[in-house]
Amino acid sequence: MALIGGAIPSEVGLRLLLCPLGSNVVIRTACCTVGIGLPVYSTFKAIESRDRSEQEKWLVYWAAYGSFSLAEIFLDKFLYWCPFYYHMKFAFLVWLQLPTTNGSRKMYRRHLRPFLLRHQARLDQLLNATSNEIAKFVMTHQNEIQFVKSVIGKCAMTVRDIIQSGQIRGHNLMDDPNSLALARSRIQDGSSAPPPTRPQIEDPESDADD
Repeated sequence: MALIGGAIPSEVGLRLLLCPLGSNVVIRTACCTVGIGLPVYSTFKAIESRDRSEQEKWLVYWAAYGSFSLAEIFLDKFLYWCPFYYHMKFAFLVWLQLPTTNGSRKMYRRHLRPFLLRHQARLDQLLNATSNEIAKFVMTHQNEIQFVKSVIGKCAMTVRDIIQSGQIRGHNLMDDPNSLALARSRIQDGSSAPPPTRPQIEDPESDADD
């Protein structure tokens, strides 16, 4: 029975993953998990353990994954219509990470590294020009940036104060049974009380006739 119980969820998962209809959400979630979630945790472990080989391995993976993501952004309009695209993407992400295939290192050495070495000088010029323009923009709009930062800080403090005051009121109400009972009685009295009647206004002409 244990074998059957373990085989049923795996069989359902494989059917959802490989089914071409109605599984777009499942396969995209699997791609995000395999392509981003697991590598983030593995990179964290490599940094904390100070293992140089693992750090180099995941640096190479992120370089390969980043270049693939850039290409995917520009080709998204065409790849969207490709059948089984996310299934192929999932297989590609697994290929990048498997120790037996070591796909990320192969992709880096065969394609990414030669391309970057060939265009390194031009890319450095582009990066320097971009950083200079960003620095000029920040210096020119320093006052506006400070104003936006102050507004965001004030809004964050206001929201925090509102949340804290609401939590304090809730704790005080729960801690004091008399206040809680009084609030419940007020609610019940308000729901059972009859609707207010409008006061009758006497007609002044009728008084004058009398």
